[in-house]
Amino acid sequence: MTDAYPTPTVSTEWLADHLDDPKVVVMDSSYHLPTVKRDAATEFEGLRIPGARFFDFDGKIKDPDADQPHMLCSPDRFEREVGALGVSNDSFVVAYDVNGIFSASRCWWMFRTFGHEKVAVLDGGLPKWEHEGRHVETTPPVQPKPAVFKASFHPHLVRSAQHVLDALETADIIDARSAGRFQAKDPEPRPGLRSGHIPGSFNIPFQKILADNGTLKPADELKAIFTGAGIDLENPIITSCGSGVSACNLALALYVVGREDAAVYDGSWSEWGMREELPIET
Repeated sequence: MTDAYPTPTVSTEWLADHLDDPKVVVMDSSYHLPTVKRDAATEFEGLRIPGARFFDFDGKIKDPDADQPHMLCSPDRFEREVGALGVSNDSFVVAYDVNGIFSASRCWWMFRTFGHEKVAVLDGGLPKWEHEGRHVETTPPVQPKPAVFKASFHPHLVRSAQHVLDALETADIIDARSAGRFQAKDPEPRPGLRSGHIPGSFNIPFQKILADNGTLKPADELKAIFTGAGIDLENPIITSCGSGVSACNLALALYVVGREDAAVYDGSWSEWGMREELPIET
């Protein structure tokens, strides 16, 4: 609980009851894999939860000079972009996406990495919201009133390739990709990447942490998933995936079971699979 607001998730019921709260800022953090021919920003223009703003971590709110997709931006850039979206340090941010729980967790993780704990993921996302017949906007979005946001970088929540390489013997590294990609049986969606996984890493496809209705499973079930996969919840933990998006879902689930310090390997397989000098297993 953060300043009377629930974290790390909120229900659709809670959000519907708090849409008029001036401190609540709703963020559409939708993103689609490159193999999916969909444009999240365009879809947002035509349909959104009332009052939502678009959190464009694949376009504006990223490192523009990085070789990998949507890498974490600088604190200054984050301050500028989220301030333009009307977010202040007093705001309570609720992130959702059009897939349920997929890319909203990236928004949640980014705000926490920049020192803002007043952030939650909408449990079940837009699919659950619409399934329940709740109101959506289809008219052009209103430009938010800019605000002032000051970031405080928390470096322990983000890991580089060197951090991961140094931690191969000491940390539990969890890969959120599908079993086929992890085992090098299925091709990577991005060209030029080797197939396989980080040596010694564990595979928990992020879909395993979700219930049939797209919401996050209860804490006891999540804990059983992690321990059943061989994860030692007392060890340092780093989550990874294809490009640092679904890894944030595992970080969210780990937060629920008490590991608020789980770090995300930002470059993930889009970096590790590209760099020939980094070891892999198949």
